[in-house]
Amino acid sequence: MSDRTSTRRRKAAGERRTTRGRRTTRGRRTVRADEAGRPREAEHPGGTDATVRGAAPLRFLRAALARVPLPLRGLRPRLLAAFVLVAMASALGTGALAFREARTGVLQQSQDSVIRQFRASIDSIAPYLPVTPGQADLQSAVNQVLYANQSSGWRVMATYGGLRAYAPSPGFVELSPEMRRSVRDRRAAVFQRVNVDGHSRLVVGMPVTYSTGEGTEARLSGMVMYLEVPQKTEEGYVEAMVSGIERATLVALCLAVVLALLAASGVLRPVRALRRATRRMAAGHLDVRLAVTGSDELADLSRSFNETAAELERTIGELRRLEAQGRRFVADVSHELRTPLAAMSVVTDVLDLDGETGDALRLISEGTGRLSGLVNDLMEISRFDAGAAELNRDEIDLAESVRRTVASRGWQGQVEIRAPESGVLRAGVDPRRIDVVTANLIGNALRHGAPPVRVALEVREEESGMAWAVIEVTDDGPGIADEALPHIFERFYKAGSSRTRSESSGLGLAITAENVRLHGGRIRAANQPRGGAVFTVELPLHSVGTDSGTATDAGIGRDVR
Repeated sequence: MSDRTSTRRRKAAGERRTTRGRRTTRGRRTVRADEAGRPREAEHPGGTDATVRGAAPLRFLRAALARVPLPLRGLRPRLLAAFVLVAMASALGTGALAFREARTGVLQQSQDSVIRQFRASIDSIAPYLPVTPGQADLQSAVNQVLYANQSSGWRVMATYGGLRAYAPSPGFVELSPEMRRSVRDRRAAVFQRVNVDGHSRLVVGMPVTYSTGEGTEARLSGMVMYLEVPQKTEEGYVEAMVSGIERATLVALCLAVVLALLAASGVLRPVRALRRATRRMAAGHLDVRLAVTGSDELADLSRSFNETAAELERTIGELRRLEAQGRRFVADVSHELRTPLAAMSVVTDVLDLDGETGDALRLISEGTGRLSGLVNDLMEISRFDAGAAELNRDEIDLAESVRRTVASRGWQGQVEIRAPESGVLRAGVDPRRIDVVTANLIGNALRHGAPPVRVALEVREEESGMAWAVIEVTDDGPGIADEALPHIFERFYKAGSSRTRSESSGLGLAITAENVRLHGGRIRAANQPRGGAVFTVELPLHSVGTDSGTATDAGIGRDVR
């Protein structure tokens, strides 16, 4: 179609074509954008860039969290983890916002530049296109647009009805129906980004419109130009941004770790001081105090600790003073009672009366004997409390010692003894205290257990090479109640409330335990699986000791379960 024919038709129709809303006197065939002067993006699900590079920081965050040991223990790891997480959240949040804004700016700038360049190329060839273009006209148009932008890597397609023209070669990215519909219906340039073989491409569609006169609405000519542009440069910018954000995140994490260690050190210093002070207090050093600096919560805690320690020291001191007074009172009363009780015992033993007077005298004698035993037990306990109990060690045959204990109290027919032969099991112990230990355990089993009562002696060696002489007393009675086992060696403890008025003083097993501990041994009580109680005493095997001291008389303590 010649230029003269085109001019004649334009005059007949009175066409006045516009470019982006600008009216021209030459009547050029142009494209039109939306009212804001900015091309519209086609609504295409999944048409945005599928290679979202922002997922890399999220993967880094998940990998970092996976390396954090769980569960966290201690205040220092928790502070460190909290600082790191806050730094990661801040760095990743800031990086994500910066990445989004920078990516949007880069893509928007590239998109606007491409669309302006594409529009300018079409505007330059539009005046020479016929109103009803043919295949050759379409091909000439795409060739001219491509020729004007050879270094941009463009692919151009023109459509008019069922006609298609491509440059530089046939083949074009598949257009979505939404984009085709948007280009056809909106009278505005539209674009979308698609992913082809893992790379992002920008696809732009520009409908060609014309107007019939001044102030008239632009109409679609039916001709559409499409552009496909690779966005390798933009992808490079995005990858560079991601790398920069990752490096910034690593730097932020390193700073967070350093700050966390410094903060943890500052926070934990008074905490560690408080821990040391509480340990010293638990060890008995009630005069420990903390240095108070500052006015924060930790300083308030230190002041509260000092106030608590001072009050505790005062209270414990008062309790110790009262306890010492009580012990002195018991010791003094026991000492003062011992002499008249001894005299009463002698008198009641000498008198031999019949009838009711004799029965009364026997009751008095039995009560005096129990009272004498209680006084002796109290005096022995007072010696332990005062630290005056001493060992007079001698190397003895433990088997012979047990046999003498049983024989001297007339228990031969009630007790079974299983022990090595004489001379085999020898140990350096205090003979009097070992006699008390053995007599108390056997007497307790005879009173509260059931026959037969068995006493077994043996030697046990531990893996460390330490050897122990073991004395085990068992019976076939009902055993010890589970709730009584933890308290069985406490002073004045009695397992049953119905026995609170029994002849037992509640001190026998306590004296036994003190005597065992004085030897450096161990004592424990348990129940046998088949029934009955078992008391086990373990004494370290010493050579003849050089310990000396004043022997004290301690009668057989009476205890109950």
